[in-house]
Amino acid sequence: MTQRQLYILLAAGGSVGLLLAAFAFQHLGGMAPCKLCIWQRWPHGAAIGIGALALILPWVLLPLLGALAAFITAGIGAYHTGVEKGWWEGPSSCSSQSTEGLSAQELMDQILSAPLVRCDEVPWSLFGLSMASWNTVVALALAGLWLKAARTS
Repeated sequence: MTQRQLYILLAAGGSVGLLLAAFAFQHLGGMAPCKLCIWQRWPHGAAIGIGALALILPWVLLPLLGALAAFITAGIGAYHTGVEKGWWEGPSSCSSQSTEGLSAQELMDQILSAPLVRCDEVPWSLFGLSMASWNTVVALALAGLWLKAARTS
């Protein structure tokens, strides 16, 4: 096995691990994902597919695409972290909205149309970091592995 293949296996394998953890939290832990959680999963899926191709084809572009996928999920994770911490508003379809100035009927409509899983709540954390924050940290490390693979022959 070459160094390049090792870096690709570690990077794509990291995405596999993160997706398995997300599915375990969802299906075994009973924590349904919010919209932003789902968005963070897609680039990991792409990175896994890119990794499979990169193990077969020696194109330098493939590890760069893997790094891009990792940076994209890290960016979504950082955005999600900001939503959780209240630094900025998330998508209106999965975050709380202000109730200031609403009539009783408008407030009732807002409550009834609220998503079941909100993006601005942290259902689980470890060492003060939410799942979105951990995704950001690990995805940045995976991006580094992808870049190492691109530079290694």
